[in-house]
Amino acid sequence: MALTGILLAAGRGRRFDPSGERNKLLQRLPGGEPVLGASARTLLAVCARVVAVVAPNDGGAGELLRQLGCEVTVCPDADGGMGLSLAHAIGYSLHDQPPGQGWLVALGDMPFVAPSTLRALGAAIDDGAAIAAPLFEGRRGNPVAFGAAHRDALLALEGDQGARGLLASCPVTTIAVLDCGILRDIDSPVDLPG
Repeated sequence: MALTGILLAAGRGRRFDPSGERNKLLQRLPGGEPVLGASARTLLAVCARVVAVVAPNDGGAGELLRQLGCEVTVCPDADGGMGLSLAHAIGYSLHDQPPGQGWLVALGDMPFVAPSTLRALGAAIDDGAAIAAPLFEGRRGNPVAFGAAHRDALLALEGDQGARGLLASCPVTTIAVLDCGILRDIDSPVDLPG
């Protein structure tokens, strides 16, 4: 698969800890791996290149991602919302690289997505889909793959809606998967398995 993996890890996780003291992405899953580490490993298992975007003062998230093999870029405007972080990561992915076939955009707080889901999304882009999203029991989830035709629209994103506007205004190829991980994120401490 020729898609570049994009891992969004620049959010502050204020719903997880309103004080901002505990970074949800660095909380441990059963077995001891951080949430972000599990998310990154899955993406790295499928994509030859993964660009991870972090916020300034990330609490160690960037170093963890570098050690795992991600290219890490800091988005100075991360507090402006997911759209700015995603546009920053897409822009970074284009530096000194030939244009790819697109991007597979994953979220750092979704460590339960199956690698087979990522491969299915990549295959859909390879087969000509412009946008591909997974569907589990009728509900669309994450990650989402974008073909190169959406480069300019992705680079223009801003605000906290990420690529939702693009998903609402463009055709999306949905891929049915047997993977409830596409709907399961870590938003609050109760979302961490015991």
